Amino acid sequence: MERALSALDLKRLQRFTPREWYDFLHDEYFRWKYTADNRYATTTIHLRKYIEANELSELDSIRNKLLNLNPSDIRLGLSTATEIKGLGIAGASGLLSLMYPEHFGTVDQFAVDALAQVNNLPEESAISKMNQKNNKGEPKQLRLPDGVMLIEIYARKAKELNHLFGSTEWTPRKLDMVLWVSGR
Repeated sequence: MERALSALDLKRLQRFTPREWYDFLHDEYFRWKYTADNRYATTTIHLRKYIEANELSELDSIRNKLLNLNPSDIRLGLSTATEIKGLGIAGASGLLSLMYPEHFGTVDQFAVDALAQVNNLPEESAISKMNQKNNKGEPKQLRLPDGVMLIEIYARKAKELNHLFGSTEWTPRKLDMVLWVSGR
């Protein structure tokens, strides 16, 4: 599934019917993003509301907005993707990272934990605040400004690495993949 979604072709998404878009999200994307059974179950409950309320056209309109957005506009991309029922900032960034890997990386608590270990980041104080737990001992939910800042860090670091190595290989998506495995 990782290989298939890492090679996601936007033309495939463009050809989807509203039901195919729903099925892709339910069966492929949510399964990829929410690997813990309980997280998959809770997020797909929200997604299924499109079926239950006969609102696949609403979900499809979000797909069209995502396909037509300027991927350089991180805030708009995240804001648009979070319109999908069941997706917060982490889930929205994951979807965008598959659609536009040159512009987006997945930002979630794993990334925040890994970035908190990086010395001398200008955003160290803000990352430390994101890395706090709520009163139940759970990681705090990422907010839109958090997601924008984290993706901007990925983009900046990708640009630095490409300059350093004289390449174009580094993308925000590749950086999120490195951060994901670094804490495991």
